[in-house]
Amino acid sequence: MIKKTRYFTLPELIMWAFSIVVIFACFFAFDRENYINLAASVIGVTSLLYNSKGNAAGQAMSIVFSLLYGFISFQSHYYGELITYVGMTLPMSVIALISWLRNPTIGNKSEVTVGEVSIFEMIMLVLATAGVTVGFYFILKYFNTANLLVSTFSISTSFAAAYLSFRRCPYYAVIYALNDVVLMILWGSSSIKDISYLSVVICFTMFSVFDIYTFINWRKMQTRQYNNALNSVQEFYTPEGYKVYIATNNQL
Repeated sequence: MIKKTRYFTLPELIMWAFSIVVIFACFFAFDRENYINLAASVIGVTSLLYNSKGNAAGQAMSIVFSLLYGFISFQSHYYGELITYVGMTLPMSVIALISWLRNPTIGNKSEVTVGEVSIFEMIMLVLATAGVTVGFYFILKYFNTANLLVSTFSISTSFAAAYLSFRRCPYYAVIYALNDVVLMILWGSSSIKDISYLSVVICFTMFSVFDIYTFINWRKMQTRQYNNALNSVQEFYTPEGYKVYIATNNQL
C-alpha cells in the first residue's frame, strides 16, 4: 500500500488558516470597505506559505501582491512603498521566480535548491544597500513622502531581502521579517488616523510569523538537500588508479 502524505504539514495548515481567520476578522471589524486590502493580505499570506516550502508558486503570488500593495501605498501617499514594491520587489520577484524554477532540488521540482552567498557577496550587498538607502532618502524627501525615515528603511530592507531571495539564501526571510516590523510601524501610524489600516498592520504581523518560520524551514531544507547530495555521489577508481566521484543522479 502506498502511503500518501500531505504537501503541507498540519502545523503549516493551522498557521495559514489562523492567519486567514485573523485577517478576515480584522477586516470586517475595522474596515469593511477596502476589499483590495483584504485581497492583498490573503494573497500575501498564501504566497509566504508556499515560499516557506521553497515552492516557486509563492514567488508568482508575490508578483500579484506587489501590484495590489503598490496601489494601496499610492492611495496612502506612501510613495516609498509604491516604488519599493512596484519598481523593485515586483521585478525582483519575477527574477526570483525564474531562478527558483531553473534550480529545483534533486528529485523534487516543487522545491528550490537552497543557495549560498559568499562573504564577499554579502559585503557588496551591504554596500549596495547603503547606497540605495542614501539615494532613496533624497528621492522620497523630494516627493514629500509620509514617514520619511521609516519609508526609507523599508526600501533598504526590501532591497536586501529581494536580492537574497533571488540568490535562494535562507537569510532572505530574516530580512523580510525585519521589513515586516518596519511596515507594522509605518501602517500603525496611519491606523491612528484611519483605523481601517489596522487590518494592514495585522497582515504584516502574520507575515512576520511566516517569515520566521520560512527561515527555520529553509535551514532544514538546506541540511536535507546537502545530505541527499552526498548520498547521490559515489566514489570510483579508474583503471589507472585515479579516484573519481560520479553523481548517481543526473540532476547533480
